[in-house]
Amino acid sequence: MDLIPAPRHVTPHPAAEPFVLTAGATLDAGPGTGGTARWLRGVLGAAFGTELAPGADGAAVRLRIDAELGAEAYRLEVTAQAVTLTGGDAAGVFWGAQTLRQLCGPAAFRRAALGGPAPSIAAVLVEDRPRFRWRGFMLDVARHFLPKDVVLRYVDLMAAHKLNVLHLHLTDDQGWRVEIKRYPRLTQTGAWRERTKVGLRESPLWDERPHGGFYTGDDIREIVAYAAARHITVVPEIDVPGHSQAAIAAYPELGNADVVDTAALGVLTSWGVNVNVLAPTEGVLRFYEDVLTEVLDLFPSKVIHLGGDECPKEQWMKSDAAQDRIRELGLRDEEALQSWFIGHFGRWLADRGRQLAGWDEILQGGSLVPGALVASWRGYGGGIKAAEAGHDVVMCPEQQVYLDHRQHAGPDEPVPIGFVRTLEDVHRFEPVPPRLAGTPAQERVIGAQANIWTEVLDSVRAVDYAVFPRLSAFAEVVWSDLPAPERRDHEDFTARMSTHYQRLDALGVEYRPPGGPHPWQRRPGVAGRPIAGPPPIV
Repeated sequence: MDLIPAPRHVTPHPAAEPFVLTAGATLDAGPGTGGTARWLRGVLGAAFGTELAPGADGAAVRLRIDAELGAEAYRLEVTAQAVTLTGGDAAGVFWGAQTLRQLCGPAAFRRAALGGPAPSIAAVLVEDRPRFRWRGFMLDVARHFLPKDVVLRYVDLMAAHKLNVLHLHLTDDQGWRVEIKRYPRLTQTGAWRERTKVGLRESPLWDERPHGGFYTGDDIREIVAYAAARHITVVPEIDVPGHSQAAIAAYPELGNADVVDTAALGVLTSWGVNVNVLAPTEGVLRFYEDVLTEVLDLFPSKVIHLGGDECPKEQWMKSDAAQDRIRELGLRDEEALQSWFIGHFGRWLADRGRQLAGWDEILQGGSLVPGALVASWRGYGGGIKAAEAGHDVVMCPEQQVYLDHRQHAGPDEPVPIGFVRTLEDVHRFEPVPPRLAGTPAQERVIGAQANIWTEVLDSVRAVDYAVFPRLSAFAEVVWSDLPAPERRDHEDFTARMSTHYQRLDALGVEYRPPGGPHPWQRRPGVAGRPIAGPPPIV
């Protein structure tokens, strides 16, 4: 069947006649399936010139919901007479429609009919449901801004792979990407930098062009609505208290002005962990409460990500105001001060019916706010600790699923950074570490997420190259009921990828070819920071 991600159960009927999607085929959409019906009419109509007009009696394609199947599950039966797709809910119907699109062949992923014969779909029964409820992809639009149409394109690429959480990294030292009406300088000033380091910090190269951009409130509403129609939740990340120089450049009072001339700080033009962090003052708390009030209005997601990672404490150690705050609160040290800072917003979000999420550093410095979600990026350790303490966990260890890390050890990889993570490595990623497997804490691992950071990815083409085809392998890990990593049939996956590459070609994705980068995908002369040896398991 060449399906990716692989379904749980596929029963082909090789002796039966296939179903032919003729130009006059009709579609009968049962209650609750209207969104998928519109989507099917759009994609199949464009690809094959098939109208799929509404019809009931004798309809060629039937969409139904049966709650007994369970959330996001579906059952797809193809006979010579009809296609019957039943989902456990509206999302299940939509994921089943993604499988139906794959069964129609790679041409189903094009936007105009090529004039060939009507698609013929083999008679088959597919019964499927996801392994995890959080199947995430993080897109860093702060380091290099990606226009709205690119984000919408990635929503469609996620949907094609049955991924259901888009984590948008919206703010960092190098740029603030979401309009906040109460504080217009966040985008007037914070969304733009004068120039950009090419490569990592050690590189002597610069792009002297100004860089920037941001999403208006209406842009965000459009992205959120577009994703919701595809059963994808958009989770915003507003990074605090570190990774905040763009905000400080716009509003210098947010920084530690008693130890650094914050008025002289601009939006950061280079990369790496940055010492300029937010001041732990009441004024800063009120500022970010105002920011988050607007963020909550834009993003209906229950989960709101506040970063919490890579916050150096040097300025707090030197700041009289920060030291006064530590004494006033009776805190142990600067680590506890960061825990207090994150905890404040965790409680603030909880009071408004939302859930704090943060990188695994939010575990440091004291007790974590009840109900917080931990994204474990520095290995498995933080996720294990959080799960055993009763917190929900999303596994995204950099050693396994940071897709900006190089895909091969060869010299032709563009701007090679991090560990070598091949397509097979990602396919063998296991979100549940052995220590949690079979324990009650295993249920706290609600899923996993692949992350793409864009410091060295300065174009859509570069992002495509880094993300694909490894995101296809990741999608199979989080959707399919795969055996243990060492027993996974990677040869079978590779064989199915031969067809999937044709789908990616039809979608216009500039993935890394199996044999290595095309000449135009290389970046000669731009050094990276490759890490030798296999990644540690921590």
